[in-house]
Amino acid sequence: MAPGTLHRHTLVSRRLRARRDLVVYVPPGYADDARRRYPVLYMQDGQNLFDPATSFIRGHYWRMNAAADALILAGRIRPIIIVGTYNGGRQRKEEYTPARDPRRGGGAAAIYLDALIEEVKPLIEANYRTLREARHTGVGGSSLGGLFALYAGLERPDVFRRICCMSPSVWWARKTIIRNVLERSPRPRISVWLDIGTNEGAVALEDARQLRAALERRGWAEGRDLRYTEAPGASHDEDAWAQRVAPMLEFLYG
Repeated sequence: MAPGTLHRHTLVSRRLRARRDLVVYVPPGYADDARRRYPVLYMQDGQNLFDPATSFIRGHYWRMNAAADALILAGRIRPIIIVGTYNGGRQRKEEYTPARDPRRGGGAAAIYLDALIEEVKPLIEANYRTLREARHTGVGGSSLGGLFALYAGLERPDVFRRICCMSPSVWWARKTIIRNVLERSPRPRISVWLDIGTNEGAVALEDARQLRAALERRGWAEGRDLRYTEAPGASHDEDAWAQRVAPMLEFLYG
């Protein structure tokens, strides 16, 4: 079977008041059955996922299409569509952060979340055969993108139920995300992949452990709707995240 294919779109967002590039991975076999519909994973920092020429550091990218191809062809995950939304460059910090940090600003994630739900998702659903229900739909990212993904799941579990939270910036705005987990009621019915590299620094490692503890305190359980991973020797970069794409996809879509 042929590998998956990549497709490109440009969204003119009224919410963000900007143009935003999208790259869409369509799984192997998509063209073979015009009736079949697919789960969707909406990823942030889309330029870093599939193409070494567009990544933040040229040549260092997630190889996410290759990982998905291998898992799908081996029957280890369901065929899925993956949508990579490019970040807004200088607006990235604003769009991915759910609260304003006293020193660094930010805090416009609610607007970006609206754009993702009200503009990006409808564009994808109009052009691809998707399973639209929340139980089939994921959101993910790394660093500030990982922070945003968990925020999105907590805020809108009616839209996103599968959360990829890689190396999240837990520290942002005095660890507001931990308070969000502890105070959210009722507990959202979302599955969370959470990870951190052991070479990301002692503070980041401890922050991730605190976030894991907060999730478990609220009722998430390892192996059921939570998977927590500490990657030995892994740093905070695209190459490290590329190594964790396959197990993340298996947990969320296996």
